[in-house]
Amino acid sequence: MSKVFNTEGCCDKKLHYMADLSSRLNEIKSMVDAGKYFTINRARQYGKTTILNALADMLEPEYEVIHLDFQTLSYTDFESEANFAAALSGELSDCIRHMPKEAGDKLKLYASRQAGNVSLSELFRTLCMLCRESDKKIVFIADEADSAANNQVFIDFLSQLRAYYLKRNRTAVFHSVILAGVYDVRNMKRKIRPQENFKENSPWNIAADFLVDMSFSAEDIKGMLEEYESDYRTGMDVWQMASMLYDYTGGYPYLISRLCRFMDERITDCRWTKEAFLTAVKMLLEDQNPLFQSLMNKLNDFPELNRVIVRLLFLGQGIAYNPDDVSVQNAQMFGFVKIKNSEVLLANRIFEMRLYNKFLLDFKEQNSSIYTESARQKNQFTVDGHLNVRLVLEKFIETFHDLYGEPDEAFLEDEGRKYFMLFLRPIINGTGNCYVEAQTRNRERMDLVIDYHGEQSIIEMKIWRGNAYHERGEEQLSAYLDYFHLKKGYLLSFNFNKKKETGIREIILGDRLLIEAVV
Repeated sequence: MSKVFNTEGCCDKKLHYMADLSSRLNEIKSMVDAGKYFTINRARQYGKTTILNALADMLEPEYEVIHLDFQTLSYTDFESEANFAAALSGELSDCIRHMPKEAGDKLKLYASRQAGNVSLSELFRTLCMLCRESDKKIVFIADEADSAANNQVFIDFLSQLRAYYLKRNRTAVFHSVILAGVYDVRNMKRKIRPQENFKENSPWNIAADFLVDMSFSAEDIKGMLEEYESDYRTGMDVWQMASMLYDYTGGYPYLISRLCRFMDERITDCRWTKEAFLTAVKMLLEDQNPLFQSLMNKLNDFPELNRVIVRLLFLGQGIAYNPDDVSVQNAQMFGFVKIKNSEVLLANRIFEMRLYNKFLLDFKEQNSSIYTESARQKNQFTVDGHLNVRLVLEKFIETFHDLYGEPDEAFLEDEGRKYFMLFLRPIINGTGNCYVEAQTRNRERMDLVIDYHGEQSIIEMKIWRGNAYHERGEEQLSAYLDYFHLKKGYLLSFNFNKKKETGIREIILGDRLLIEAVV
């Protein structure tokens, strides 16, 4: 059976095209060899289960590996200490390959409930017996550990692990413990007493830092595509495709595989070209997959995330990383943002475009007039499949002033770019997408890149700050066009000067044509 790009469940290198995980596995094994207790916390569908399965296979010649998935435990298994101890005993009995007899008999007895209710303390004494009698050191791996978040029994279980770890020099215990999930169990909350509110607790505050980068580099993606290309010989430019996949996904494993799967299975003409890639991006942004559904649910469950994302998306407000900012912590934990050079950035271009669509939809509900007018005019903006960006800018200025007159500086600075993106939305919807280049995202300037039928157009949206600043902006845009190999670019200036001249003008800079629209 030929390999495929997998986006459902964990990946298997015998069945699926995968990036090489060996360097990451070696890093993690070195932590295991050192006897570390640690957590692997990454956003949904970031490859945690895949790497844990590969790690278990890698460790088995040297260690006895207990590999559990806490999702296999039911709600009732967490209702009481006795239920949890019995359920965990059954899971341990099933997954330990070389079980010492005495410990094995006790675990089976606990699981059957024939010995009555068993406490966690008694279970841990048996686990110590298991570790003492085993011919190999034992590594305990628990996937989806956060499925038991905020559960008293599970927190008590973690507390027991911590207590036994601290006396590991005197008692036989697990050699290494790995907990994986989205939520960092070090920050899980517990109810200390029934009458108290939830408080921070640290049953896992002895966990080692996990610094292994689980995202894929362009080089990692290239290796996966080279294997595919050797099987199918499509003639793709492997490095170009790997670079585009990385640029749009930031190395997020699921997004990479999803885009590759669309190009492999759903795009039959001109597969593995830039045009096919941009088509796959459009398909992904319209995809109702579990990852996007999880992200949208988190925005509802954690309203403070919305404020962080709006600041990054529309206001151009930089956010310096503060480790005590809970809203940023959550945004990072759920995968919305990343931290680079002590600055908070959106995690990747795909998320950015999807979030633009979501927040513009919310903005449209309050400001439907400009969207409605754009939708009414949309048929005039394309000729033979090409987007007439100049006409889009002309009609935006005309429509904006008809609807809103002369708004004040605060209005334009906070909302102007959002109104333009809302105006653009029905024009490119169904055919194109747009995103803002991360390195130009600030209070004064944002470079909007429009992908339409495989063609890219650059619009610098800027706040007027005087002639000298304006001229520097023109030079910056001209240099940016070099990066995209374009001869024409666009400026959308939000000008607060009462004597300004609104409308369109052309600027020649060397061999570049800049078309400026002034609002």
